[in-house]
Amino acid sequence: MTKNKFRLIYDQLATEIQKGMIQPGELLPSENELADTYQASRETIRKALKLLSEHGYIQKVQGKGSIVLDISKIDFPISGLVSFKELADKMGKRAKTTVVTFSRDRVNDFLRKHLQAVDGEEVWSVARVREIDGEKIILDKDFLRVDLVPALTKKDCEESIYAHIEEELGLVVSFAKKEITVEEPTEEDMEQLDLEGYSNVVVVKSHVYLDDAKLFQYTESRHRPDKFRFVDFARRAK
Repeated sequence: MTKNKFRLIYDQLATEIQKGMIQPGELLPSENELADTYQASRETIRKALKLLSEHGYIQKVQGKGSIVLDISKIDFPISGLVSFKELADKMGKRAKTTVVTFSRDRVNDFLRKHLQAVDGEEVWSVARVREIDGEKIILDKDFLRVDLVPALTKKDCEESIYAHIEEELGLVVSFAKKEITVEEPTEEDMEQLDLEGYSNVVVVKSHVYLDDAKLFQYTESRHRPDKFRFVDFARRAK
């Protein structure tokens, strides 16, 4: 099937932004100029620009035009509980998730500590690689208590664990305690990620709770260090 013309224009502009042919902070040509360049209607150009905006490539500013954003780094909120799926939805086809391990296991000493579990309890063990713009840059390792999340599937993990928990189980993911460290890559990191010679990874460790204060998940999100900004809003208390 032939692509719609606006998608072809979107692909061309997105590729130029990814390759640095159009730099962050630059203005794209006007709608009229783009229409002339691509021999397309202004409506087609608007659709392409809308897609670029939705996928995080540009910001449309009234009176100025379309400003190219810095896509080399992705903002991750520190204080918020945002799933990768929610971030990926803004990036469209730029983002891809691959489930590399999915199993149901007995707790070990490590998980007894991090999930406050007891001997004999079972956990879901999930490892997912997050790929953005063709590069594998996040390894998410999730451990969830089976007694609280009893029917997880690999498909749920490919799409969104939190969507399964909130929409299908009717539970409320409420808050998390987070710790951010910089560590040397493990063999697993080096195997699963495109580290390109980086000697450290940024690790976000999260203990995640339901609204009844039950700890149901421990996560290690292991990031290649050049691709992320960890952002928060802080107010000074007096």
